Amino acid sequence: MTKLLINTIYRATEGEGIHVGAPQVFIRFQGCAIGCLNCDSKETWEFKQDSAMELTDVVAKVMELSQEGRWPLRRVSITGGDPLHPQHTAGLMELIIELKLLGFWINLEAAGSRIVDDVFKAADYISFDFKTPSTGVRTSLDLLVRFIRDYGHKGQVKAVIADNADFGAAFEARGQVDEKIGPNNMTWVLTPCFNPGEKAPIKRFQEVTKLNEDWGAPFRVIGQQHKWMYGPDAKNV
Repeated sequence: MTKLLINTIYRATEGEGIHVGAPQVFIRFQGCAIGCLNCDSKETWEFKQDSAMELTDVVAKVMELSQEGRWPLRRVSITGGDPLHPQHTAGLMELIIELKLLGFWINLEAAGSRIVDDVFKAADYISFDFKTPSTGVRTSLDLLVRFIRDYGHKGQVKAVIADNADFGAAFEARGQVDEKIGPNNMTWVLTPCFNPGEKAPIKRFQEVTKLNEDWGAPFRVIGQQHKWMYGPDAKNV
């Protein structure tokens, strides 16, 4: 039987990106080797074998949570951790196939470190990270170009913005992509950083919004709704 390393499965509302506000079931994988400095879910980094769940149990939990309200939810968001880590991808593909057969719409949160074509083709939507300098991780420009060229019709690029340097890096990357593949309709979302233990970063949000306006509004600035609602340290919300 297929087993998946799972941190948690929960029902909540999408807190970031262009689908903010959409209720759905989240499947959070356990295990990530990327190591972003400002990660808000470091508890998902370790590949804990005691977190393994049978694929059938994962699907059953999704079905149970999807039925809790008056009307069933048909959206699932797969996140992490890093669901696209090679240790996860075989099981991830089986999971997506099973959920699609049950009629679920699948959003995949991709860390921007790799593209797995079979998985990307099977998912309905892909949120692809562009790692800014404050994360301490770098996104390959070639990988970003490939994502936008091949999957831009069903995805968004998301970037966490902590300061002017992060904004400048995102702006430069967007320009480099346009140079390589020409103007495109890719939606880029900037998320002003909301760090664990931090009060609501109203000033940072205002500054990022103003930068976007001053630089011709190439991005959509969307905050992390769940953190504004519940605080930066709340989990599974």
